[in-house]
Amino acid sequence: MDSDTDTETEEPPASADVVRVLAPPSTVTARPAAHSHTAAVVTRELAHRTTGTDVFPTRWTRISGNRFRFTADWPADHPFFGPVDDRHQDPMVVGETLRQASMVLAHAEFGAPADTHFVMRDMTVHVDPAALLLADAAEPVEFDVVCSEVRRRGRGLHSMRTTMEFRRAGRLVAHGTGSTGCTSPRAYRRLRAGRSDAVNRPVPLLAGIAPHTAGRTRAEDVVLAPGDRPGVWKLRVDTGHPVLFPRPNDHVPGMVLFEAARQAATAASGLHPFLPSRMTADFTRYTELHSPCRVETEVLAEGSEEVTVRVSGRQDGEFVFTASLTCARPARAPSLP
Repeated sequence: MDSDTDTETEEPPASADVVRVLAPPSTVTARPAAHSHTAAVVTRELAHRTTGTDVFPTRWTRISGNRFRFTADWPADHPFFGPVDDRHQDPMVVGETLRQASMVLAHAEFGAPADTHFVMRDMTVHVDPAALLLADAAEPVEFDVVCSEVRRRGRGLHSMRTTMEFRRAGRLVAHGTGSTGCTSPRAYRRLRAGRSDAVNRPVPLLAGIAPHTAGRTRAEDVVLAPGDRPGVWKLRVDTGHPVLFPRPNDHVPGMVLFEAARQAATAASGLHPFLPSRMTADFTRYTELHSPCRVETEVLAEGSEEVTVRVSGRQDGEFVFTASLTCARPARAPSLP
């Protein structure tokens, strides 16, 4: 996107995850890659992370046209995307990998400048929890990416959809898709007029619910605070969290909302561990830092084998996100004769 010729004036129809690369563009971001099977390295700047251990995609190649192949590492001991029990890795690592890989390609293959603001409009992830085992964590993950619905603005990128299929040792682990929008710094300043100073104002940190109730082991990773009735919580915003807020932001990032949906689904269903096989999220508005956000749930019995939890976030009377998470019920132990 060429900021000198940018003509953006409208707010994206849906927005949640807007972040900015603060470092100068790398040699990879400086030009779109030609058709090549030479592997390129994923940097922290490309993935929009400040710590190398938070970068999950490691390398990628262009296969043909808008098709790419990545490798990724999903560590067993990540401080946030860690084990959900003594057997399974966190399914949320799939969504975070999808998000990072989408931004990598936007920069390195589709010409989005380093100062682009990204908007994650929707995300859907299907996971096979039985294939997401801690015992296999040392095995690299390969995933193929197809970019579609590519819209350009001038020489830059306006938006695109990425669809991904993840395999480990040849076994299908997950697949997912997400739609990403791009906004130039100048257009973003117009969209956020009067709100950009929010990054400089402290956000009161609410007391969180019990970590076990939210499906977490550490209190600092809880993103929900008690609500006024069962099945309802307040969003707990910790702008000092090193993974959820790796850099200053003037609103709540989309992955914080996705995590809030997962924690709310865990608390509402009472399932421990809550291992979702399907997760969807739609982000409809910016979630502001200084206005209370109400997280509401509805538990649906899809059948004897599955539970689906619908989650919504509401702020100032408007929905900011909706999500749906489906989890298999644990098998009942056989009765004693």
